[in-house]
Amino acid sequence: MKKALVIGGGLVGSMQAANLARRGLRVKLIERRLDLRKIELQAGKSINLALSTRGWKALDMLGISDRVKKIAIPMYGRQIHDIHGNESFQSYGKEGQAIYSVSRGELNSVLLDAAESYDSVEMNFQTKCVGVDFENSLAHFQDSVTGETFEEQADLIFATDGAFSAARADMQRTARFNYQQEFIPHGYRELLLPASSKGDYLMEKNALHIWPRGGFMLIALPNPDGSFTCTLFMPYEGENSFGNLDSDEAIDSFFKKQFPDFYEMMPDLVGDYKSHPLSDLVIIRCYPWLKNTTCLMGDSSHAIVPFYGQGMNSGFEDCSVMDDLLDENSGNWLATLDAFQKKRKPDADAIAELAMRNYIEMRDSVADPNFILRKKIEASLHENHGDKWIPLYSQVTFSHIRYSEALREGKRHDKIMAEVMNRPDISEVWNTLEIESKALELANSGKLL
Repeated sequence: MKKALVIGGGLVGSMQAANLARRGLRVKLIERRLDLRKIELQAGKSINLALSTRGWKALDMLGISDRVKKIAIPMYGRQIHDIHGNESFQSYGKEGQAIYSVSRGELNSVLLDAAESYDSVEMNFQTKCVGVDFENSLAHFQDSVTGETFEEQADLIFATDGAFSAARADMQRTARFNYQQEFIPHGYRELLLPASSKGDYLMEKNALHIWPRGGFMLIALPNPDGSFTCTLFMPYEGENSFGNLDSDEAIDSFFKKQFPDFYEMMPDLVGDYKSHPLSDLVIIRCYPWLKNTTCLMGDSSHAIVPFYGQGMNSGFEDCSVMDDLLDENSGNWLATLDAFQKKRKPDADAIAELAMRNYIEMRDSVADPNFILRKKIEASLHENHGDKWIPLYSQVTFSHIRYSEALREGKRHDKIMAEVMNRPDISEVWNTLEIESKALELANSGKLL
């Protein structure tokens, strides 16, 4: 029986450990943090996750989708809050299509349980990786409690230890390894909007709430207890920035002006704001992901910003794609790992670009009448001609189309819709056969590639 070592017990690591065991491997999972199943989980401690089609496929692979559905809340669209407190709703896809709000900690617990259900899985917590010897498939660790060091050798090593991966840090010192780290000019700070005194939701439960303000935004995702995990995304510097929220008065005044309806719902806005840390947003690009028998997966190889809700989903898709490739390569692990990095790298780069594009859309465009009209036209095309037109968001969120293919098609759609929207009377004639035919003609012509 082959032995696999999984460095990192987060979402991707615990899923990979469970699937490796399902595949008949002996697995050792080592995580630097405490076993989160033994500590109290609270909402608002990390960005809530938006689980979508790609993630559900991986959960189906493990047979645990039903367990996850019990802790997930469907969100059927965006609830837009303007600066006057008015609201409007924008569906994500066709009727019934939804992304799902789920607690990172609760989902991670389910995945750890799934991995631990196999007798062939062993887990160590509070143990950090301090180095990897790629040539000998050997990893070095230190027990964070006792300070003792030890090493683990395995036939296969999977580094799923996040954006600041210790395993990748060692890869960066090897020959011909390309690496790029980009901190965007924006950070985020979380807040927790509690349930009402009766335990009810203070806003629409089945929606992702957005307060778009051009250059910055606030979002809110529902929790099962009636609360919302809220996140303010904003530049570090400038007129509307974290740098200017340097006093209780500045914090209070900013929220009262920019998010008046949210301000009225928060019982202790200033106190809650100050109780959560200001955190960075980073994009990681690197290659190769494979050194001998050590393979990077998830954020360790392709960390992205959270604006498409695809960070977790793309990490889960790493696991399901690798599983599919193992079948294609008749169980040959070395062939599988090489095929995995070659196939996934273009898709990792594409979703990184798509995530930044979607941030601009969420903070700047969702309140723009022309943007809303364009989305209506695309939704109509998708409804009437689903085989010929799939909106970019649906390709990314509700399909298994490769991210790289979705990005290429999305750019082509941009050119088509720019020509369609260029009509002076588009707001009057948008829902006509003439406009539909024009868009389909452009889509089929191949001229706008």
